[in-house]
Amino acid sequence: MESAMVLFRLDASIRQEGSLSRELGDVVEAEWSASHPDATILRRHVGVDPVPAHAWGAAVTAGYVAPEQWTTSQRDAVALATTLVDELVEADAFLFAVPLYNFGVSQHFKSWVDLVITDARMQPGATTLRDRPAVLATVQGGNYRDGTPREGWDHATGWMRRILADVWGMDVRVVQREFTLVGVNPALDQFADAAAEIARESHAQALEHGRFLANALSRTAV
Repeated sequence: MESAMVLFRLDASIRQEGSLSRELGDVVEAEWSASHPDATILRRHVGVDPVPAHAWGAAVTAGYVAPEQWTTSQRDAVALATTLVDELVEADAFLFAVPLYNFGVSQHFKSWVDLVITDARMQPGATTLRDRPAVLATVQGGNYRDGTPREGWDHATGWMRRILADVWGMDVRVVQREFTLVGVNPALDQFADAAAEIARESHAQALEHGRFLANALSRTAV
């Protein structure tokens, strides 16, 4: 009997209700699930259940001493890194729903990445996840596209794509939704029409990327 296919989903929003990155990820997941209703979804929500801030340092320093000399903190950090990477290895495809915070990478996602990379299976040059399909769904309160006044202020999306695609070798699709603070920040009220159009575009792209994951998993099952 073939084992069930597995989608790994990571959320990094600090919110459980009202999260727009989670909402965008839900669109991708729903489109995927429509084609694979019996598959497994392995979830990790680092925004509300964060990786301990000290874990990365403990795991890194553990690499310089023999295991029998590890402190309790080092032992726990290495064990957690192993668990996190085991989750990734188990999955056939991936969905990362990560918001932009303060123009940069969510600290929760960064802490997760840092700890994962301490495991030899996920270090640069490793091919553990090479060519596995992934979708990165990200949202931004403002708009940092080319030609906007704050062009280049998004210091997160490029870095996340670099980790997922270039360091880990995943086949990555990215869907972004900008102007999510329109209707919240009065200074952005003038962009209401643009924000509505961007929301429609991102929803359509999320559906497209959900189908990409579904089709990739179907090919895997053949």
